[in-house]
Amino acid sequence: MFDTADAPAGHTGPGFAGLGLPHKLVRALDAQGITEPFPIQSAAIPDVLAGRDVLGRGRTGSGKTLAFGLPMIARLAASGRSRPHAPKALVLVPTRELAMQVNDALTPLAKTLGLYCKTAVGGVPYDRQIWSLERGVDVLVATPGRLGDLIKRGACRLDAVEITVLDEADQMADMGFLPEVTEILAQTPATGQRLLFSATLDKDVDALVARFLVDPVTHSIEPPVASVGSMDHHVLLVPPNDKVAIAASIAARKGRTILFVKTQAAVDELVEQFARVGVRAGALHGGKSQRVRTRTLAEFREGSVDVLVATDVAARGIHIDDVSLVVHVDLPRDQKDYLHRAGRTARAGAAGTVVTLVLPRQRRRASALLAKAGVTPNELRVRAGDPALAEVTGARQPSGVPVRVVQHHGPAPAPGRRRQNDRRPPRSGRGTNSQG
Repeated sequence: MFDTADAPAGHTGPGFAGLGLPHKLVRALDAQGITEPFPIQSAAIPDVLAGRDVLGRGRTGSGKTLAFGLPMIARLAASGRSRPHAPKALVLVPTRELAMQVNDALTPLAKTLGLYCKTAVGGVPYDRQIWSLERGVDVLVATPGRLGDLIKRGACRLDAVEITVLDEADQMADMGFLPEVTEILAQTPATGQRLLFSATLDKDVDALVARFLVDPVTHSIEPPVASVGSMDHHVLLVPPNDKVAIAASIAARKGRTILFVKTQAAVDELVEQFARVGVRAGALHGGKSQRVRTRTLAEFREGSVDVLVATDVAARGIHIDDVSLVVHVDLPRDQKDYLHRAGRTARAGAAGTVVTLVLPRQRRRASALLAKAGVTPNELRVRAGDPALAEVTGARQPSGVPVRVVQHHGPAPAPGRRRQNDRRPPRSGRGTNSQG
């Protein structure tokens, strides 16, 4: 059990100090400019510290990572280091990118209490992950597929897991990971604490809750479509022959922009088309190696590239602040994908704009999809070079001077000290907003 002797007296009051966290953790947060908890953190942290199973609902960017991470670290610190191959805490996430971001967020905080966090994800060699598990990992952040492989190899066992976290549970269900997740949870002790965080609680997620959580306390900070309220939504009706030119002019705008397309081939093609007219963009999709994906995201975070073209691999779990515009170049499959793509902007209370490019034959489908998403967009018919396009998106005419598409082959740069998923300095007042 977590020993509150190192916690601020009274466990009440403003900020993280009033939630019952150890002084060392509160000081570590202060050093990063994180001084005030988000609502999901204020609600969940005391219950996790008390050992309750927690069911939390909140959109990406609402602060879920620290909501489960801080009390999890505090509780583990009281029970000593982990044995080889037997982590004490398991955080299951759907994607490699999210695993690395959760690990980056928790590692410096865990170190303040003498704990070690590591990732177990696909797309990277097994050797280093096995070596880390042999030395002893306190918090293992893993994707279901790689964790299952490590268990089968005998490199990891789950009988010592005290706290299990499912992060973005709805996405894991949508991606077909439910059988693997169920098998993994069944290997953790039935007496362990379970924390499940999800943007939505549909039938598949409810099945996990019913089977594995015991008398959970529920914290639902926002309704499923609450994120749309802080965004401006626009449907741009475009002629088929103008679609690429319009997308390029939008990509040439000032500001951090993500454009979503359906397929890996479409990502690479659009990046090449942008380069030919003078717009440099990063490409992100599942066909890229993990090293290349890491480098691309680092460049986008740091601002050396302001445009990211991606498949839905980036629609959830990519936590980057200051994305002011999201563009659906290709229509999403359904309303859930629309909301998760759109959730890359307007994070943590900031404003943002979401634009959907719609061909004439797609108009009816797009209207139905946005209605299901709870969105009433502004609709505008535009052509390439239309002044109204600039008014809505900030579009500019590309330079027309071709730029080189950078192909990353070398190792990814060593990550520097980050402030909760972003290297930019904290804003005034609350500090950084990248807590989710």
